Amino acid sequence: MRDFTIENLTEIVHEEYVSKTSDPRLREIIGSLVNHLHAFVKDVELTEKEWFEAIQFLTATGQMCDEKRQEFILLSDTLGVSMLVDAINHPRSGAGTETTVLGPFYASGAPEYPMGSSVVQVDTGGTPAFVRGKVTDQDGSPIEGAVLDVWSASASGLYHMQNPEMLEYNLCGKFTTGLDGKYCLATELPGPYPVPTDGPVGKMLDACGRHAMRPGHLHFIITADGYDSLTTHIFTAGDRYLDSDAVFATKSSLVREYEECEDEELAKEYGLQVPFRLLDFDFGLMRT
Repeated sequence: MRDFTIENLTEIVHEEYVSKTSDPRLREIIGSLVNHLHAFVKDVELTEKEWFEAIQFLTATGQMCDEKRQEFILLSDTLGVSMLVDAINHPRSGAGTETTVLGPFYASGAPEYPMGSSVVQVDTGGTPAFVRGKVTDQDGSPIEGAVLDVWSASASGLYHMQNPEMLEYNLCGKFTTGLDGKYCLATELPGPYPVPTDGPVGKMLDACGRHAMRPGHLHFIITADGYDSLTTHIFTAGDRYLDSDAVFATKSSLVREYEECEDEELAKEYGLQVPFRLLDFDFGLMRT
């Protein structure tokens, strides 16, 4: 019979899992997890009280999750893990639009709209904005049939599922490109907002002296047959939180200026009030 000690425990646990795990990828992951987790515990000399507090924290994180909110995604985002996983899995090397995090408030099933429609179902007093551009392949050719799934928080900083008085899928919608690959939609100027702080992630941010703010942005998931799915944002230029995004998701190539526009012809065509803010942004997809 062996004694399990600080000196031999990691090696024994590692061997127990690695030797009995048949799947090669799982064997690699679990082996590395054991090594790094044990090294972390040794490095900080974790106390029993601290470990129990960590267990309570993870338990509370799980209890905050439901079909409308994912606190574990928020935890991953605020620790920078989501962006690290994203960067590893979506290397661009200068080709195509850069990716960024999904975020904890994506809701599938958004309504489909004709091109140029407004996703604003409830007027919250936000600044009207019109977003347009095209979806192309990596060579710049337009992509027909690309589906743009777009969503954002309101001007008051809340997603539709966070506000019980808000209509479901407010500021959410799907748009499908035609032969020219062009898209356009009406929305409102997204402003900065805090990630939820009413759960364990909020307590972690506060304990570590970090703010919870994200710069204003529009979310997009863009899909098309024969192309990699693109999950990304368009960030608002000049936002004070661009350099300190709570989830570390900003990229300079995704920052754009909303220009004030008084184009009465464009406003009449799409039912806009002059003046409004105009944003042009093209998306580039990568072939699978």
